[in-house]
Amino acid sequence: MWFDQDVGIEYRGSPRPTLGVEWEFALVDKTSRDLSNTAAEIFAEVRERSGSGADDPKLHSELLRNTVEVVTDVCEDVQGAMQDLRGSLSLLRQSAAELNVDLYSAGTHPFAQWSSQLLTPGHRYEELIARTQWWGRQMLIWGVHVHVGVRHRDHVLPIVSSLLNQFPHLQALSASSPIWSGTDTGYASNRAMMFQQLPTAGLPFQFEHWVEFESFVADQRKTGVIDQLNEIRWDVRPSPGLGTVEVRICDGVSNIAELAALVALTHCLVADLEQRLEAGESLPTMPPWHVQENKWRAARYGLEAEIILDAAGNEALVTDDLDDLLERLTPTAQRLHCSDELASVAAIPRNGASYQRQRRVAAETGGDLVAVVDSVVRELDV
Repeated sequence: MWFDQDVGIEYRGSPRPTLGVEWEFALVDKTSRDLSNTAAEIFAEVRERSGSGADDPKLHSELLRNTVEVVTDVCEDVQGAMQDLRGSLSLLRQSAAELNVDLYSAGTHPFAQWSSQLLTPGHRYEELIARTQWWGRQMLIWGVHVHVGVRHRDHVLPIVSSLLNQFPHLQALSASSPIWSGTDTGYASNRAMMFQQLPTAGLPFQFEHWVEFESFVADQRKTGVIDQLNEIRWDVRPSPGLGTVEVRICDGVSNIAELAALVALTHCLVADLEQRLEAGESLPTMPPWHVQENKWRAARYGLEAEIILDAAGNEALVTDDLDDLLERLTPTAQRLHCSDELASVAAIPRNGASYQRQRRVAAETGGDLVAVVDSVVRELDV
């Protein structure tokens, strides 16, 4: 999607807080557990199995040939989105198995080397690597993106800015990338630190008005930073063509149960903020330096992070504030028919987040990183 300089960026509002999910999977060899550059072959197997001779519109290629992204249609609620994903996953897993490949979803792979990965053919990806060089080639990272429909264009940017107050909650709960290239990084989410190295990635600017966003995009295009709007890769961004706020904070998620919980939390957060705007409320925000610090703390310490709560600099453990947040969002979850899924968010700290589970397996096996991959792959059945 692009825009006309005279009329600006068109926003196609969503009449309801609809939902869409994009779930990235790494492809790993069933024997070696290293990454497998077989996305093209898997897509061909999917075409053969479907009998249509056409690509499945819910399975997308990504920058590298070791990745497949599974996307939903526009859904009304979390249950519908999960049902949609299960249908696509069934076909994808059968097709991958024919090529001795498993699906793996975490923020990073614990021992794969970037130099062994193959680029997906296409001008867009080639241009990205040509520009970003070493950092671009390092992007062995996987995540989850959640789109939530927002009715009014003028609500989008206030929601984006206010949602950053809950950035550390989503980051800590989903953190699943502690080990990189054979080394425990000390971070719960090394993915968060890696991805922001791309020139248009990272935290969004906190614009108040749509015209500011339009001016920013025009400047980015004029100076050659971007050619297309979706090349702005912020952690939270407007998606004008879909009429959504797109939340791209979460690391890869290894199983449906945790995914449903995180999607429900995201759905409720955005819908709650829109409802408050429609009631005439001004949404709370924090200075960018607090937001930036919270991102780092959540990436570094995960569920043990002490986060900044407000512009006044008050602090609390992220898990303590999470309890209050879930209670506050309970009426919204009832309205969106995801009460059970939202309540299940609390199970993640009790059971341990993915980064904690991966470290536990590594410790119990004397540092066997193949066993770590095995454990993540097995969780997809949970």
